[in-house]
Amino acid sequence: MKRALLVPLLLLAAACGSEPEATSKIPESEPFNDADVAFATDMVPHHAQALSMVDLTVGRDLSPDVAAVAEQVRAAQAPEIEQLVDLLEAWEQPIPETSRDHVNAGHGDHGKHADAGPLPEHEEMRGMASADELAALESARGKDFEQMWLELMAAHHDGAVEMAQEELDSGEDPAALALAESIIEAQEAELEQIEAMLG
Repeated sequence: MKRALLVPLLLLAAACGSEPEATSKIPESEPFNDADVAFATDMVPHHAQALSMVDLTVGRDLSPDVAAVAEQVRAAQAPEIEQLVDLLEAWEQPIPETSRDHVNAGHGDHGKHADAGPLPEHEEMRGMASADELAALESARGKDFEQMWLELMAAHHDGAVEMAQEELDSGEDPAALALAESIIEAQEAELEQIEAMLG
C-alpha cells in the first residue's frame, strides 16, 4: 500500500516544483510570434557585423576570390537588414541598435529603438566576432588578413544559418520564414566557397 501511494505523491511533488511556462506577450491572433521577433531582432546586429567585416576589405589588395565573397555578403546582407527592420516596424517591435550607424537609414527615427544598453556580447550571439578579433583583423595585412577574414566569416555564417534554421523550426510569419530560407540558401553557398578557399 505504501508503494501505491508513493507514485502519486512523487508526481504531485514534481508538478508543484516545476517552473511555470513563460507566456508570450504577443496575442495568438497576430500572424507572428516570439520566434519571429527574436529572429529579426538578433539577425539585424548579426548582419551588421558581417557588413562591418566587409567594410574592412575596402582599399585592400585582395585576391579575386575573397573580393567576390565580400561583395556577395554586402549585396545580400544590406538589403536583408532593411527587410528585417521593416518586419520589426510592421510588428511594432523595437529596432535594435547596431555597430553601424546607417543600418536604420531610410526608416527614420520612430522612437522605437531598443534601449537595452550595449550590444549583446559575442558569446551570446552565435558566430559573432569579439572586439579583440575585429581589432586583430583590422591590423592584419595581406594573406594574414584574408585568412583571418575567411575564418571569422565562416564562423559568422555558421551562426546565421543556425539562427535562420531556428526561425524555420519555430516561426510563423510568412515573410520572416521566407527570409530565413533565403539566408540559409545564400550563406550555405558562400560557406562552400569560403571552405574551399580555406582548404
